[in-house]
Amino acid sequence: MPTNFTVVPVEARADAAEAQDGGDQAAGQPEAQGCPEGRAGPEPDCPSPSPGPAGDGTPRESSPFINSVEVERDTFLAGRNMAQEGFCEGRNMALFEEEMDSNPMVSSLLNKLANYTNLSQGVVEHEEDEDRRRREIKAPHMGTFIGVYLPCLQNILGVILFLRLTWIVGVAGVLESLLIVSVCCTCTMLTAISMSAIATNGVVPAGGSYYMISRSLGPEFGGAVGLCFYLGTTFAGAMYILGTIEIFLTYISPSAAVFRAEVAGGEAAAMLHNMRVYGSCTLALMAAVVFVGVKYVNKLALVFLACVVLSILAIYAGVIKTAFDPPDIPVCLLGNRTLSWLSFDVCAKVHPGLNGTVTTNLWDLFCNGSMPSATCDEYFTQNNLTVIQGIPGVASGVVLDNLWSTYMDKGSFVEKEGTPSVPAPDEARASSLPYVLTDIMTHFTLLVGIYFPSVTGIMAGSNRSGDLRDAQKSIPTGTILAIATTSFIYLSCVVLFGACIEGVVLRDKFGEALQGKLVIGMLAWPSPWVIVIGSFFSTCGAGLQSLTGAPRLLQAIARDGIIPFLQVFGHGKANGEPTWALLLTAFICEIGILIASLDSVAPILSMFFLMCYMFVNLACAVQTLLRTPNWRPRFKYYHWTLSFLGMSLCLALMFICSWYYALCAMLIAGCIYKYIEYRGAEKEWGDGIRGLSLNAARYALLRVEHGPPHTKNWRPQVLVMLNLDAEQAVKHPRLLSFTSQLKAGKGLTIVGSVLEGTYLDKHAEAQRAEENIRSLMAMEKTKGFCQLVVSSSLRDGTSHLIQSAGLGGMKHNTVLMAWPEAWKQTDNPLSWKNFVDTVRDTTAAHQALLVAKNVDLFPQNQERFSEGNIDVWWVVHDGGMLMLLPFLLHQHKVWRKCRMRIFTVAQVDDNSIQMKKDLQMFLYHLRISAEVEVVEMVENDISAFTYEKTLMMEQRSQMLKQMQLSKNEREREAQLIHDRNTASHSAVAAKTQAPHTPDRVQMTWTKEKLVTEKHKVKDASTGGFKDIFSLKPNQSNVRRMHTAVKLNGVVLSKSQEAQLVLLNMPGPPKNRQGDENYMEFLEVLTEGLNRVLLVRGGGREVITIYS
Repeated sequence: MPTNFTVVPVEARADAAEAQDGGDQAAGQPEAQGCPEGRAGPEPDCPSPSPGPAGDGTPRESSPFINSVEVERDTFLAGRNMAQEGFCEGRNMALFEEEMDSNPMVSSLLNKLANYTNLSQGVVEHEEDEDRRRREIKAPHMGTFIGVYLPCLQNILGVILFLRLTWIVGVAGVLESLLIVSVCCTCTMLTAISMSAIATNGVVPAGGSYYMISRSLGPEFGGAVGLCFYLGTTFAGAMYILGTIEIFLTYISPSAAVFRAEVAGGEAAAMLHNMRVYGSCTLALMAAVVFVGVKYVNKLALVFLACVVLSILAIYAGVIKTAFDPPDIPVCLLGNRTLSWLSFDVCAKVHPGLNGTVTTNLWDLFCNGSMPSATCDEYFTQNNLTVIQGIPGVASGVVLDNLWSTYMDKGSFVEKEGTPSVPAPDEARASSLPYVLTDIMTHFTLLVGIYFPSVTGIMAGSNRSGDLRDAQKSIPTGTILAIATTSFIYLSCVVLFGACIEGVVLRDKFGEALQGKLVIGMLAWPSPWVIVIGSFFSTCGAGLQSLTGAPRLLQAIARDGIIPFLQVFGHGKANGEPTWALLLTAFICEIGILIASLDSVAPILSMFFLMCYMFVNLACAVQTLLRTPNWRPRFKYYHWTLSFLGMSLCLALMFICSWYYALCAMLIAGCIYKYIEYRGAEKEWGDGIRGLSLNAARYALLRVEHGPPHTKNWRPQVLVMLNLDAEQAVKHPRLLSFTSQLKAGKGLTIVGSVLEGTYLDKHAEAQRAEENIRSLMAMEKTKGFCQLVVSSSLRDGTSHLIQSAGLGGMKHNTVLMAWPEAWKQTDNPLSWKNFVDTVRDTTAAHQALLVAKNVDLFPQNQERFSEGNIDVWWVVHDGGMLMLLPFLLHQHKVWRKCRMRIFTVAQVDDNSIQMKKDLQMFLYHLRISAEVEVVEMVENDISAFTYEKTLMMEQRSQMLKQMQLSKNEREREAQLIHDRNTASHSAVAAKTQAPHTPDRVQMTWTKEKLVTEKHKVKDASTGGFKDIFSLKPNQSNVRRMHTAVKLNGVVLSKSQEAQLVLLNMPGPPKNRQGDENYMEFLEVLTEGLNRVLLVRGGGREVITIYS
């Protein structure tokens, strides 16, 4: 069997051994992973991963799936048989070994996927080894029932069910109450379907709903909606605390009130003050519990949930009991008005006593004395007192009376329809009498806003996504089942309340007609205290849950870094508890408590929750319609129409609940969105809004006509050509300032530049140059795109940019560049050639050209001209660019106070007066305000100065050509000498090696031939320089120089003090031999002017007088 030998240098083997030893020490293992056992001694080990950069030196993105490790190559000992060697990982994949640092083996990828786990949302305790090599994360273990179903059930069933649902049924009636409950439950069900689709589209780390929205709709929407969800959760905490205090002060211990009504009718104000005092104390106590440790809240969660379940079971048991044994709960009516059974004991005007008839306490309340002859309230006198059963039972048929709504104004009497009553004219003392009065004006939209918080809480399961065993399975199943269960409970409760309880009792919000007892508690079995105590502890638990979840949500937003001013709230205690976020949450919660009214706080949090749900539906609809490749949810029972319906329903409910609250919530979200857009950190999360933007851009580009736009729609779409120095920094940054002033953020701006070389060699420099350009664009507030080209020559790169920059109909029509100031320097002979060729390229492409001369003197965006002129010298008409550009510049703050002046040149045969009138009329039709002046250029003889200047120009041009020729000859001479020496050495070597074949050596040069060639070159050079001084200038060049000198003199006389001068730029000569003279003409034309913008049109009209 043949043996393969590989010779390895000693140094290489030593380096490999050192690297292997270092890798083993870093890993802390005796042998590398994957090596066969029993190998020791001189045998080489398998390569071990060592931390460090990738093989190409480029830092790579950290990922749980792809590891940037340096894979060392195997070294083999000489004489080792291949059959006896163990194969390490990747050794039989030598074809891919150079890519192992960035593209790991599939086995490694699958191993990392198998070991990948979610971080739990709460406090994660890590156990570290002695050398801190690894961290063991507590594995999530909760299933669907414990992790999603029960938390959602606890959060959905809450304070509104116990304190307000009976009142809503009484006011809205059974039918409209069913409509309210159905609409709200449908909204949350559609939202749950959308949320299930998003939650099952990949791994959902900790963060729940905020993570889903932000990663689906981007950082702007994610931050705005995340903060709205945070505010909703915080105000929910305030609502739960207010509910707790209301239950305590109204139904458990009314005597604990600190403030009491001093005047009649002041009970409501006193109750609000008591709510503020007790609510603030309760908030402080709950915040302290949360601060001490969230684990105590989690341990009590099951207790609170048990209270909710027992309370609901007690309600159903009480309803069943009323079918055969209705409770005896009397309600006192005066006429058809309900009386508050708090300050009297007997529902009668008089009752028999020892000495005859005796007046009751109720008589004393309505009369000015206890005697039968006392003066009483007229309504009390004319109407009788009756006692009815407050809860007649499910078989009584009272449901027919409760089907329809009874909306009332504030301060209205709670009346029983169908009961005879004699009205009284004077009702001035009604508020001081023991009637049950409405405390607020009621209408359908108000009830929707009050009820909607009772269906929130569907995000409780997704917020625990980090603690679930299988979040993609548990979140959809548990959430939808919880919504279905609670929807059934709410709908059945609406029907059962309407079928069991008298209407006046349902409309009695605080149970005054029931001697101050909780209405729903009187229905329950076996005791009203089951509901009272159960609702008290359930609202306490819900408040604690809100104060626990809201700070963590704020901490997640702060740690994402998308809102700079919230970063301080990302910090907390050493164990991860969000201390600062808890303080802010408690402060905002205190604001809700100071409102003190449960009915006023409920619509506020309804707005924030509805906005959150609306954007969840929007995220699902956008992802579905875009059909992005990554959109592959495991939950299949969704459709974009359902998401769109849910989004529309959420938006409608926002305005139904309260249009002004809805506008305020949208304004808050809009302000946060714009703040993140302008000041926040840019995040690329692959969100749907970016995908939507790409699709919209594609659609718009396909809609844009490929041909040129109409003249009315024409605006300069600028390609800015920047020059870079040796450090890839921009040479003329003020060119971008001028671009911003010209564009004002409108239209297309492409900032281009060219690097000379090959892309493989220059890609790092190109990346650095592009970063420099982008940072300068951000500094100058230039909105546009950066396009950098690496080409073998600057000339070719510039031509490529002019031809190919842009996409489809969004291509540039104007090129802006700086004047090559150093074109006369001999060390850079190609600068003026490149410039002239660029002028020819733009002309051939029918693009306008703007050349800024003395660009470093142009103003920055922060400068302001308080006075001055923008002078336009309109010599030839080439599309109206000279008229449009100063108008666009005048819109910017830098040039706003400058006046626009237009000069035109008249020849001898022109009528100057008529030209001025025509030009004024033309500007009037163009709607451009400017001063007009016609300058006459009288023809005269060509001056000696012009002749001399032309002669010097041609002599200089000819001299440069001769110098270039001389340089070429010198290079040729050096090459000849080099060839001669090479030939001599070759001949000597040939003689040494093969003396018997001298005829094979040939001398290319002889001494006489070299001397002759030197004299020949010298004579030719001397003769060329002698011809320079006998030149006569070309007459065409003399005429051009004459025009440049004359026009420059006229411009200097009128516009030397102007802030900016715009001039027609003459075209380059058709004969390329005169390119250098063309540069001289332009130099003479603009000599002595501070800021000049040479303008050359693109061959089409860009301005029109028509509308």
